[in-house]
Amino acid sequence: MPDGSLTAKRQEIALLRRLEERILWLAAWTIHNANHLRESRDGLKVGGHQASSASLTTIMTALYMKALRPQDRVAVKPHASPVFHAIQHLFGRQSLDNLKRFRALGGAQSYPSRTKDVDDVDFSTGSVGLGVAMTAFASLAQDYLAARGAVKPEKMGRMISLLGDAELDEGNIYEALIEACKHDIRNTWWIVDYNRQSLDATTQDRMFTRYGEIFEAAGWAVETLKWSKRQREAFARPGGDRLQAWIETAPNDLFSALTYQGGAAWRERLTGDLADSPDALALIAAYKDGDLAELMTELGGHCLETLLEAFEKASQDDRPRFFIAYTVKGLRLPFQGHKDNHAGLMTPAQIAELRERLGVVEGEEWDPLSGLSAAERTAIKGLVARAPFAAEVARDHLAPSIPTPSADDLLAAVAGGGEQSTQAAFGKVMFEIAARKDEFAGRVVTTSPDVTVSTNLGGFVNRRGVFQRRAHDDVFKRRRIPSAQVWSKAETGQHVELGIAENNLFIALAALGLTAPLFGERLFPVGTLYDPFIARGLDALNYACYQDARFLLVATPSGLTLAPEGGAHQSINAPVIGMAQPGLDTYEPAFADETAVLMAHAFERIQAKNGASTYLRLSTRVIAQPERTDDAWRQGVIDGAYWLRAPAPGARLAIIYSGALAPEALCAFEALVEDIPEAGLLAVTSADRLHRDWTASGRARWTGDGRRTSTIESLLSLLDRDAGLVTLTDGAPLALSWLGSVRGQRVRALGLETFGQSGDLQDLYAKYRLDADAVLDACADLLA
Repeated sequence: MPDGSLTAKRQEIALLRRLEERILWLAAWTIHNANHLRESRDGLKVGGHQASSASLTTIMTALYMKALRPQDRVAVKPHASPVFHAIQHLFGRQSLDNLKRFRALGGAQSYPSRTKDVDDVDFSTGSVGLGVAMTAFASLAQDYLAARGAVKPEKMGRMISLLGDAELDEGNIYEALIEACKHDIRNTWWIVDYNRQSLDATTQDRMFTRYGEIFEAAGWAVETLKWSKRQREAFARPGGDRLQAWIETAPNDLFSALTYQGGAAWRERLTGDLADSPDALALIAAYKDGDLAELMTELGGHCLETLLEAFEKASQDDRPRFFIAYTVKGLRLPFQGHKDNHAGLMTPAQIAELRERLGVVEGEEWDPLSGLSAAERTAIKGLVARAPFAAEVARDHLAPSIPTPSADDLLAAVAGGGEQSTQAAFGKVMFEIAARKDEFAGRVVTTSPDVTVSTNLGGFVNRRGVFQRRAHDDVFKRRRIPSAQVWSKAETGQHVELGIAENNLFIALAALGLTAPLFGERLFPVGTLYDPFIARGLDALNYACYQDARFLLVATPSGLTLAPEGGAHQSINAPVIGMAQPGLDTYEPAFADETAVLMAHAFERIQAKNGASTYLRLSTRVIAQPERTDDAWRQGVIDGAYWLRAPAPGARLAIIYSGALAPEALCAFEALVEDIPEAGLLAVTSADRLHRDWTASGRARWTGDGRRTSTIESLLSLLDRDAGLVTLTDGAPLALSWLGSVRGQRVRALGLETFGQSGDLQDLYAKYRLDADAVLDACADLLA
């Protein structure tokens, strides 16, 4: 008699197989409904990746129905989102109405989204490779919190990425792998849907073994799940070794083509190639065509027993793991294995054949358990309800609000007037934050891609230390060698030092900026980099903002003003990048006190209900500080602009500047007022905030929200309707040139439109027409 526990296990596997088939069906039907049944008003293909969903269905069933715990977090392969939504529907976390509106407004999203989906999305995915890296940095963030006792050992979750093998071509994955190795991350699983097909064709054969070697070299445990239980049993029979060897050496494109053609094609090819082995021929002959096709294509990634055993084994320790799960793209669908199947959609006839094959009753397509017996339905519902991941546990946390420093608190750090740069002011504020004893200071975490010192974070790190799970001795300090960097390295450190990879910086900020909803613990992340290199990590920055991660990004030094470094280090389009990025408030202060006010505001925005991240574009240029007679300017700094020198009513000219070019604007203004005393000088701290406020006020007139006057309209209303505006910025001039559209006033926009070169400020400002003379020439042009 079979062992009772073994019998129960077999029954559970059988139920899981039935459930896995129905998850595949619901995902395929969701896509079919969106493309063939739902009304199409624009005639566009909706899409949905039925083949990519099919290759990952078994893996996701094993994970969500057995292996995952509530504290585990998953980044789902973008093209498998229909499978994710189907599973969430089974858990009662995704509505049927949203499935019916898949890829329609308000429905289930094309790719899992933290901010746009209603179901239980841990990490947004879509830009391939970034969700993979996100899990590594989420693990780092969890370790950071665990070192402070904020995540208890029994609540430590695994950070899991489900990725397509074509994603392994993304360079950012290996940048993240290197950083993960440096930081000795743990509790991380990357599971590759290794179907050996990309969007366009089949992948290169020579990469079969290379991926595992790369990850083993980085210290990861590599688990190759190549064979199913059925295949291993066949290989153990006479002739099985030859069959296994054939599959091992078969080129990707041949394997895919035979998979598409089916059992007869498999038999013909195998019979010819293994003609010298009577045992192998006998083994092949023992299978009918359909069974032979199943034997050849049911690889390890489609075998529940294989997957569950691997996941159970991996759960015994916290080593990072790289699973290579061999699969077939589109398995069980009519275009399985075809190199063109990535965007393929089943026809109505083909979906009907699949429905009949799986036993789904026509007219009951949205019922995932349609056609099953009452006993099967009850058993499967019980299986889903018992899944650890189905537990009614809050997974999207609400972190309590933390009191943040006031503007007055931070202004004290830069008091004294004189001459300062905004970068130096930032460093002073961070140094004072490091000296605070309150809860806020303990929740600030800084990070930088190997430019910590040159972006003025060094003082903070000297006081607060570098985070490292294993304490590291400062050899220079122990040997009494003088150094400005007194960086202790221990679990108590509050700075995460990164290598020179801006992509990693933004993914780290994304992870640290999501600790509140992920782990219930608010952090205040501050990341620094050189402004010219924002573009190198722009995809990752967009990814962080898309998830509504909250952080303070400080980019410095910036612009042509970084004169001696030359054109490669002089940012041009960064202000426009900041303006165009949703979820990011972009500011460019000119003075130290503006910087302090904006930092206080940024920390408030990090935890505000409708807040955002903040990007400060700073400079190393030391300039004279203004003498303030009141505090009225502070709100203007936050709103985006204020009059540094107010114009007389009806003035016909104004100079408008942003950032480090304040001295040139002020010099030109002082010369101008000798002839035009009514002119004004407008300080713009955020073209981004001004523009969004202006466009929002325009929309309000047509959306029923009531007419209101925007900040920039109010400021420019002091000028004559026909007044001229000269704008000046150390970057692309179009960042401010739009100001002429506010009231129809004429504009001469000065800025940088070409790569700079090395030199001193006087020479470069003159060459690129950013000096006071250029401003006065523009004024004269407008007046003429």
